[in-house]
Amino acid sequence: RVEVVVPPGVGVPAIERFVAHHRDWAERRSREFALQAPEDAEVRPSQVELAALGGSWSIGYEQGRGRRVSGSAPGEIRVRVTDPADRLQVSAAMLSWLGERASEHLPPLLATLSFETGIDYRQVQLRRQRTRWGSCSTNGAISLNVSLMFQRPEVVRYLLVHELCHRRHMNHSPRFWSLVEAFEPHCRALDAELLAGWRRVPAWVFP
Repeated sequence: RVEVVVPPGVGVPAIERFVAHHRDWAERRSREFALQAPEDAEVRPSQVELAALGGSWSIGYEQGRGRRVSGSAPGEIRVRVTDPADRLQVSAAMLSWLGERASEHLPPLLATLSFETGIDYRQVQLRRQRTRWGSCSTNGAISLNVSLMFQRPEVVRYLLVHELCHRRHMNHSPRFWSLVEAFEPHCRALDAELLAGWRRVPAWVFP
């Protein structure tokens, strides 16, 4: 899906001209994303790896009332759902677990990088998006994708620095990239790795 976001007051003819002008680019990018989409996973994954934390967990399943993911041993979690064979139930339980890990890791890391760079922000939000790793609004709200937890720490750090730099430049101008590069000299290579990072995201994240 291609989504076009425009400022208030922009007329439909202007939007149609914009879309027509960028249609080839949008279709090309859509095909690229399709190639990078997560491969099919088993209904009940046996393991989950969060590269951002440098850890992996084996997964066990049990049938029971409610929906819960608990840690039964170091490196192991147990998923309890009413029907362990139900892909959507398993996905919902795992997404709750993933959100908790992201909440524990990403906001504190963003706060640390904000202090290191001297760039502030108003608030941080965690989301599960299919095509965006992060965003920064004009009012200082930074949104981060929980799927960042499947990326290497260096890549995660780059994305957070990237969004912080949008607090100074709300564009991708040469001045913006110069600022990013000042904090992350390998930003171009890390950006390319992040673009391909969707392959690291397991299918249960987007059932």
